[in-house]
Amino acid sequence: MFDLTGPDDLVILGDNLEVLPRFPDGAFDLIYVDPPFNTGSSQVRRTIRATRVDADEPGLVGFNGARHRRDEVARMSWDDVFDDYLGFLIPRLAEARRLLAPEGTLYVHVDPRESHYVKVALDELFGRECFLNEVVWAYDFGGRPKRRWAPKHDVILVYVRDPAGYRFDFAEVDRVPYMAPGLVGAAKAARGKLPTDVWWHTIVPTNSREKTGYPTQKPLGVVRRAIAASSRPGDLVLDFFAGSGTTAAAARALDRRFVMVDSNSEAVEVMRRRLGDEGVRYLRAEDG
Repeated sequence: MFDLTGPDDLVILGDNLEVLPRFPDGAFDLIYVDPPFNTGSSQVRRTIRATRVDADEPGLVGFNGARHRRDEVARMSWDDVFDDYLGFLIPRLAEARRLLAPEGTLYVHVDPRESHYVKVALDELFGRECFLNEVVWAYDFGGRPKRRWAPKHDVILVYVRDPAGYRFDFAEVDRVPYMAPGLVGAAKAARGKLPTDVWWHTIVPTNSREKTGYPTQKPLGVVRRAIAASSRPGDLVLDFFAGSGTTAAAARALDRRFVMVDSNSEAVEVMRRRLGDEGVRYLRAEDG
């Protein structure tokens, strides 16, 4: 059993289905997970470095005729293919329900191609009365197919442990601009509005300081909003598909404690660079 009573946050390398049973019932106030999307193909993320070269050397021509060479300096790849996606996911979501505190909330970030199947599974695990929201994260980046509407959103399914006693605090959520500020008056426009269940937020920009290079990294602002609304300072947050550690970074910024689990050693290394060693213990599954 992993000790959650100590002062340090935890990052655990291991299969989450092996790790989760080692946590006590009701241990976590909020769980945010971003599982594999089951795109049906191998995914590759390359990190490219641009180096300026002399005018007579081969390279790409940029601003004012300057030439640059582009070199691949890192590559991460993974297979995002599941013959039985729900068979993979449901046991882990069942553990999530067990681990939620009575006032706790689960956020499940999924692809629109799988979200309806996952919602039916969550209805069965939690009960339809525990369904709180389907949040749509909308963004605008990437390609524009010509034979269908460009897919530019993810789905975040929100479930609570107790529909009569869950925690939700709108006062802690950052307001957003009105889309038509001229219609609401100067005072309201200056204050902004509370977000709805459609969250307009850019992806992590390529040149952002937030960028870690991890393939499935999600924006800090998206996860931060969920944590701010559905937990309090000092609460314990779990992400068992932790990836680049965005949930941990958001929890830390909001004065929450965190436990991150991922089976990919590259993910743990990214989290170590992002979070540092102070106040964080890095463990393996066999340590619990």
